[in-house]
This record gives sequence, structure tokens and C-alpha cells, in this order.
Amino acid sequence: MPAPATLSVDLNALAHNFHTLEAVGGVPVHPVVKADGYGLGAVPVTRRLMAEGARTLFVARTSEGERLRTAVGAETTIYVLDGCLTGRAARLRAGDLRPVLNTAAQIAEWQAAGGGACGLQIDTGMNRLGFRPEDAPEPFTGLDLVISHLACADEPASPMNRQQRDAYAAAVQRYPGVIRSFANSGGTFLGPDFGFDAVRTGISLYGSGPEGRPDDRLKPVATFTAEVLQVREVPVGESVGYSQGFRAETPRRIAVCAAGYADGIPRSSSPWGAVWLGGALRSIVGRVSMDVITVDVTGADVAVGDRAELFGAHRMLDEAATAAGTIAYELLTSVTPRVPRVYIG
Repeated sequence: MPAPATLSVDLNALAHNFHTLEAVGGVPVHPVVKADGYGLGAVPVTRRLMAEGARTLFVARTSEGERLRTAVGAETTIYVLDGCLTGRAARLRAGDLRPVLNTAAQIAEWQAAGGGACGLQIDTGMNRLGFRPEDAPEPFTGLDLVISHLACADEPASPMNRQQRDAYAAAVQRYPGVIRSFANSGGTFLGPDFGFDAVRTGISLYGSGPEGRPDDRLKPVATFTAEVLQVREVPVGESVGYSQGFRAETPRRIAVCAAGYADGIPRSSSPWGAVWLGGALRSIVGRVSMDVITVDVTGADVAVGDRAELFGAHRMLDEAATAAGTIAYELLTSVTPRVPRVYIG
């Protein structure tokens, strides 16, 4: 029997999105599988992407890279975006992991431990990780990748996209022969001159559109469902949930569904959120609780044991995120370990 709440991961849809991004970008796709594959399970996600041809991966933390290396073996190149933090060089080398170096101190740490293959990040305007272009180091032994990161790729009209692209193109000329990787998911859709040698795609692999809204070229990968535990009648004037978050102005029929903020449903999903249940979108009413949400199913044919789709093919991930006042990245990575992952394909 399925658990009260489950996250189904369609690996065939993941493969479709991988090849779609290859076609759009016109260059190899290097998947980003940090944060446990954006909450979907880094190991099964990576294994399927490897079967589709992926051979270079990105994670954020050394520990993520170590777990992935143990699980998938030596066939992949794994870069760690944190770089070489103090005391981590030996672990990186032991795990056959390549740090993306972000500071002069990281370069020194890596080289003092023996060095080897690594990447370098140039900060072209995001003011996050990496060297400013004017401070970029001279080429050094072992450097095989130079990246940057777009700040506004989900806003195609933003002039910052072109500014960053041109700054990166100028800076990377200092490093002939390296792999040049600039575009993230949104950047992959900005045009062929953003692709360089490889794109690093994350969220669009998992079904989110490049502009933070659904895109017909991409298939939904994750489907989050919750079982209906009880259906009850609420008379006029009575309230639903904590703090009387919803009051019935007319007689209402309410379905109590087995997912709450302890499963990863943002409390901000009410009062603007909805689920797919009984063949249509139904509003979440009342406060999101730790273990349940309450849904207005007045007039609908809904019974105990039915399953509400919080996001998936009928309630698109980007739409669910927007209704909760957040983004697809947060919605996916917030699904907690209490919710079992079920893999299809």
C-alpha cells in the first residue's frame, strides 16, 4: 500500500528533459544533482542520467560528492561547487572529487595537498562565489574547467544576462583549453552564444520551466500526492483549522489530506494554494498543519482513500510554488525524508 504521502519520480520524464536541454543548448548537459538531486534522490537520478549519457556532475558539498562517488563508481567526473575548504583537500582527493576553486586561499590549499584536476569560478556580477574578473588568477596546472553563474537567467529581458555573458567570455580567454561552462537552466534557453562548451542544468531537469513557469518542452518529473484521511461536512459559521483560519459562509465539504509542513508543504500554501482532487483544482482552506491540509471539495465526488496531487502533471510544480509565494527549487528541496520516494521508469 502507498504511504499516506508519497513523492513519485518519473525517471523517463527526467531523461526526456535531459535530452530536451541538450537539444536547446546545443552542447553537452552537465547535470546539477546537489541537495540530493533537488530532493528527488541524487543516486537514482544520477544513475538514470548516466544511462542517458551524462558523465560530468555538479554537487555543492564535499559530503554530497563522497556519497555519490561511493554509489555510482568511477565513471563520472564530479565537481564540488564549495571548492576546497580548509582541511578538505585530502577528502576531495580520496573521493576523486574536483573542487571548483573560488579564492586564492582555496587554490593554495588544493595545490599544497598535491593539486590535480579542478575547476575555477569567475564571479561576473552575482557577488556570490568566485573571483572577480580583475582578480582572476593566472592559469595553473590541473585547471580544466572555468564556470560562472547567471543571476537573472529566469528573466530573459534582463540586460544583466548579456553583461555577465560578455564579462565571462572576456575572462575565460585567459584559460585556453579549459571546458567553458556558463549557462544554468534558464541560461540554456537564452541562445546559442550562452552555451559555450557545456551547460550546467538543475531545476529544468526536474521539470521547472526556465522562467519560473511551466514550459511545454519539459515534462513534470515529481508528483507529490497525499491520501484523503477523512471527508467532513462543515456547517455555516464553523471554522476549519488553527486560529479559525477559514470560516464557512455556506455549508462546505472538507477533505483532510495526509501532508503538512512536516512533509514539506509550506504554510504559505494557504489561502492561495490548491491541489488536484476529484478531477479539478480544489482550494486549500484553513492553516496548513504539521501533518495535514484541509481542502474544500464541496460538490465534488471525493472519498476517503482518494489522493490529492499537490504538484505533478495536473498541478504543475511552478504553479504550486507561485501559489505558495516561493519557487520550484524550494518546493522540491523542502519535501522531507518522511515522504517516501517512489521511482518510475
